[in-house]
Amino acid sequence: MNVYPPPEAGQSVRWPVWVGEVPRLAAAFQPRTGVRDRADGARGEGRDVVLSGAGGVGKSQLAASLTRQLRDREQTTDTGLDVLVWARASSPDQIISAYAEAAGQLHLPGADTGDEGGAARMFARWLAATQKRWLVVLDDLTDPALLEEWWPDSGAGNGWVLATTRREDAQLSGQGRSLIRLDLYTRGEAGAYLRRRLTDAGHAHLHDPEQADALADELGDLPLALGHAAAYLINTRRTMPDYLTLLRDTRSNRMSDVFPPSADTEAYGRPVAESLLLSLDAVEKADTTKLALPLLRLASLMSPLGHPAAAWTTSAAIGYLRTTLPTQRRWLRRRQPIVTEADVHSALECLRTYALITQDTATAPIRLHALTARAVREHMPSDMLPALAHAVADATLSLWPDHEHEERELAAELRANTVHLGELTHPALWRPEGHPCLYRVSISLTDAGLYQQAVEYDERAARHSSDILGENHPDTLSARNNLAVSYSSAGRVQEALALRERVLADHERILGEDHPDTLTARSNLAVSYGVVGRVQEALELGERVLLDRERVLGKDHSGTLSARTNLANSYSSAGRVQEALALRERVLADHERILGKGHPDTLSARNNLANSYGDAGRVQEALELGERVLLDRERVLGKDHPDTLSARSNLANSYSVTGRVQEALELGERVVVDHERVLGEHHPGTLSARNNLAVFYSKAGRVQEALALRERVLVDHERVLGGDHPDTLSARNNLANSYGDAGRVQEALALCERVLVDRERVLGEDHPATRLARSSLARAREASEPPDTNPPAAAL
Repeated sequence: MNVYPPPEAGQSVRWPVWVGEVPRLAAAFQPRTGVRDRADGARGEGRDVVLSGAGGVGKSQLAASLTRQLRDREQTTDTGLDVLVWARASSPDQIISAYAEAAGQLHLPGADTGDEGGAARMFARWLAATQKRWLVVLDDLTDPALLEEWWPDSGAGNGWVLATTRREDAQLSGQGRSLIRLDLYTRGEAGAYLRRRLTDAGHAHLHDPEQADALADELGDLPLALGHAAAYLINTRRTMPDYLTLLRDTRSNRMSDVFPPSADTEAYGRPVAESLLLSLDAVEKADTTKLALPLLRLASLMSPLGHPAAAWTTSAAIGYLRTTLPTQRRWLRRRQPIVTEADVHSALECLRTYALITQDTATAPIRLHALTARAVREHMPSDMLPALAHAVADATLSLWPDHEHEERELAAELRANTVHLGELTHPALWRPEGHPCLYRVSISLTDAGLYQQAVEYDERAARHSSDILGENHPDTLSARNNLAVSYSSAGRVQEALALRERVLADHERILGEDHPDTLTARSNLAVSYGVVGRVQEALELGERVLLDRERVLGKDHSGTLSARTNLANSYSSAGRVQEALALRERVLADHERILGKGHPDTLSARNNLANSYGDAGRVQEALELGERVLLDRERVLGKDHPDTLSARSNLANSYSVTGRVQEALELGERVVVDHERVLGEHHPGTLSARNNLAVFYSKAGRVQEALALRERVLVDHERVLGGDHPDTLSARNNLANSYGDAGRVQEALALCERVLVDRERVLGEDHPATRLARSSLARAREASEPPDTNPPAAAL
């Protein structure tokens, strides 16, 4: 018998539970009776449904209609829905967020801990076991691989899953799923749509059945194009014969130039382009601001999944829009006209009126259908694209939050739009040099802990820069440096080292040995030497970097302070604890003198000094300084800043070292919850917080809890960072220790043997962590040997 977790004690669920916004039905929506009947029939037979079709045919609209039909029935135990979730499914994050919200509304145990992934999985298990009636809609499913983890189990017969997609992969059918293709309107549906749309708008006299058939034929029965046409007729009061004349004139005189037949591989683009051209003519006449067309061109470069409406009221966007308007004369001098936010909003409203963009509310993301966007791009002069691309990039960059942990969804939306923009307009953003937004994506991916995605992005960026700007261009050197950072973050430490050696050689050859960027490249290489265990080389190069920066930049330059910090880290890694401590005391004094006691960099210097006190055995001083660092960071940066979370974690470690294990454990549990809420369940920082908590469990004698958590930590590391990441190797080693603590000596021995082999291969035979693994293996072998049952007789 399946069992699902009940709501938390004392929590009452407010039924029905509805999550997500079901799209409003378009004006004059057509029910698509044939497809609807097939979907209803599949549901009656206990099969889920996948609606598949090309862009512009109305998949989401039909899904919304089917959803509303079930949702809006009389809410009775026999026929009404108890739970409805409408989730965008173009990425796993969107599905996880919707499922987690549902878990929260159902008050499933643990759903309010900040662990979205865990809550989402709990909701999925709940769906498989509950007797409640439910519907889950996965709209715009782009990756069939998501099916395995996030497709709910409706086998119990009281739930149903409905999905929409452009895909037709074999795995979308079978396993209780029916793939139903949605095509163009039938001729009857096209005529019915036009008649109802015009009638509902109070213009029934514009409808002519014979002309409606001709119009549908001209537009290929494509719902999106017919929507353009209906909005045009309503807003201009033109008749269908007039529209047909204009449409045919457009086709004969304009389409061959802006949309050649060879460009329309799906046979859907030309009807959209034809209807769009007429709508654009009408928009230009109705738009008093003269900004609607420039705005539509800007929006056509954004992702079809949506972009922030605020992009077009940024100073960057308004500055570009001003250049699209004719100059005005004032006292015989030309000046650019003023563009206000109100003008932008008015122009966007004009585009909405003609069904060229959609936006559910004034602050909701703006969406431009992919086919409409393509037709807009085909219609504009090719020499306009570079300026447009840079204007969109400038607007996007200006929206990027300084603290991404506070606006993770916005950061993800900006990353997606920037990547889409770069691919769509390539190579415009690389000329005359790489646009800053291209590098911002790399930083954002790393901050989000998406290390593998950062590697893939930076590999492409390095290739693009080299191909377009040249091997020796400064931007190419920067792109390679970013790639080295991503390699290092992803645990590909040998590749990071090799690339940083090349980057330094390139900087010295091209920019000179004393250029500030060369000094930075030398510093980065010293860090890489330390990471791979080449401690002496790291130390020697770090000492050179400090001398160079003092000579070139001055003793009080921020880069010089950073060099002293890095050198102190190298001293610490080399076991030269007192030298590290003395240098960190100087670094803190320098920061307080130059930047002030409350500067974030000063707080970091104070945090590093606390670590040095701990390394030197001055545990009470480490604890007191760690408490001060946490208070300062909470005050200066806020309680949820990643640096504050790090300070809280460090303080928990100090509590543990000083024997205050219970305080360490309680603070460690809070640190994990904070990381999951602020950075996400799968962020590497969250994995590290869980690992620390397992240490505290172990010290508290809670061996089984430590073991269970370390098993989870290893699985998470392997999934998020990969099997060979140094942190994954450490997690594997820690789990071996837990097996030993639990008396499972053979499992501990087997895992220790694997850790040693992995560290020798990944880090090298002389790396400190490799040497530690050899010691751990020796202890495991000793523990696994049977005791000597025949000890020698005691001497008399």
